Order: sequence, then C-alpha cells, then structure tokens
Amino acid sequence: MNVGIVKLSALGDVVHALPVAAALRQLVPTARITWVVEQRQAPVLRGHPALDNLVVVDMHAWRTARRAGDLTRVAREIGAVRRRLRDARLDVVLDLQGNVKSGALTCATRAPLRIGFAARFCQEPLNAVFTNRHVAPPPSAAHVVDQCLALLAPLGARAEEAPVEFHLPCDPVAEQEIEEFFGASGLKPRDRLVVLNPGASRARKRWPVERFAELATRLATDDAARVLVVWGPGEESLARPIVDAGRRGRTVLAPATDLHALMSLLRRASVMVSADSGPLHLAAALGVACVGLFGPTSSVRNGPYGKGHRTVESADGTLEAIGVAPVVRAVSELLA
Repeated sequence: MNVGIVKLSALGDVVHALPVAAALRQLVPTARITWVVEQRQAPVLRGHPALDNLVVVDMHAWRTARRAGDLTRVAREIGAVRRRLRDARLDVVLDLQGNVKSGALTCATRAPLRIGFAARFCQEPLNAVFTNRHVAPPPSAAHVVDQCLALLAPLGARAEEAPVEFHLPCDPVAEQEIEEFFGASGLKPRDRLVVLNPGASRARKRWPVERFAELATRLATDDAARVLVVWGPGEESLARPIVDAGRRGRTVLAPATDLHALMSLLRRASVMVSADSGPLHLAAALGVACVGLFGPTSSVRNGPYGKGHRTVESADGTLEAIGVAPVVRAVSELLA
C-alpha cells in the first residue's frame, strides 16, 4: 500500500503531525509512506525512519511570484510536483492540514481514498470537498496531536492505541556548531539552562518583551539559572533587549539557527519558555520540559504535548494579561 500524508506547515503543525507517520508505520509495516511538506519545514522530516519519500513544495514562493520569469519557474515546479504525486501511485492520502491548498494537493494525488477532517474540524471547511472520507475526532481527542491520529480510524487504527513518537533528526554538523557555541559562551552541561523564545508567528501570540526581560533577571537571580534567548528570522530585535536587561554573564543571546541547529540547542535545555509557537512544540517533542504561555489560542488543543509541562493561561485571552510571577513559579517547579 502507498500512503500519503499532506501536512504542509507551519513548524508546530508539522511537529504535531509526526506521530501519524510512526503510527502508520506500525499499522502498515510494508507501506510506502510519502509526506508532502513546505520547503521551510522539510528539515524536521528528512531522515524520519517511518518515511520513504518527501515531496517538497514551495507554495509561499508560488503565491508571491509576480514577474514573468518567476511565473514560468512556478509553472514548471507545479508541473514537477504533480508528476511526483502521480508517480507515487498513492492508494490512500491523509490530509492533516484541512485547508484549500492542502485539499488541492490531496486531490492532485488521484488517490482512491482521501481521508480528511469533517468540515467543522477543518481550518477551511471547503477542504472537505477534496476528500472522500471525513473523520470527526472524538471528544477524547482534545489535543491537535490526538486529532491528527484520529484520521487513522478509517485504516483500522484507534487514536488511543497509536504510538505517539516524533523521531526528530539529529544533524552532526549542527551538534558540533552548537557544542562550540556553548563552550565559547561558558554554558556547561551541568547548568540549569532555561531557553526563552520571545518570537511567534503573529504579534498577538507574543508575550511582551519587557516581561521576558524581567523573567530572565529573576530566573538568573532567584533560581541561579543560565538563560539563553533564541530568535528566528526577523526576531533578533525581540531577543536583544532581553539579553541587555538580564544579568551580565547569566543571560546569553543564541546564535542565528536553522532548524537543525535549533533542535541541537533545545536538546541541551532544562526548561523552555514560549508562547504558542513552533519552537515550543519542537522542544516538547524533543522531551524538554516546557512552560507554555497561552491567551489567544487554547492550551487544551495547542499546549506542549505530553506529561511534565506547565501552561500559564491568560484570564482575558490576551498574553498581556499574564504576569511574570506565575511564569517564574512554573519554571521553578520544573527546575526543582
């Protein structure tokens, strides 16, 4: 059997879908499994033991193409993707994204069985037009990881019986680079290292920088922790004020990282503090204890997955309503 998974982006969403690949491999050991993913998220899938094939697309570049030369290139790339999907001869496709663009790619596979969420569970209800078997996750599947696993039901798997395994890659070059950075920064394996991530995909999902700065100072003082501030593209301006306000020598700015380097860095953390973001879910999948800050999104559905984490909920749905004290308590509990 040839099985396809369509989960394009974003980083946290792709991480949440990873257990589906492991469960599929256990359910159908002889299956050839293909995953369709956006270029920016592909590194977390390369080398995954359950996957046989990746089909990488760059829909962001496709959407933003304007010049004639770019449009010609996009048309050529789309044609190549369609051929790859057709040549995969997929028997079953699981659309875990639930929007129109994932539905169009699911339909392009020409798979006889195309499994997706029932319309009310889709990001965009129109997605249900492109699938022919619709699943409504049971009430027990409150977290998005369990909702993704529920799509295996038409193949004979029960979500609660599926293995929840992430299998994130470890790149030797990235490991060496981060090891050298830690040495140069005076960070040691015995340190109680708290990683702070002030960034998020949208402004309303970001905890105020001044709160992160106060948190860094209090952790370094009260908990004798070392603090490392990570940042993504365009987010260095969020990270630097936290480091500048923190205790000298106890708060460190992380280097620019790609996904492999970020995973290498997170593997060395004791605790991760972040609002709802890709790095938060990446850390949880790596087994790092996390403190998630939630306001506009639900911690029940989108919180760090697994046991041993803490979430701090906003009283009014905004992250500005979360003070520093409850976050310090949560981190201290995990460090203890």
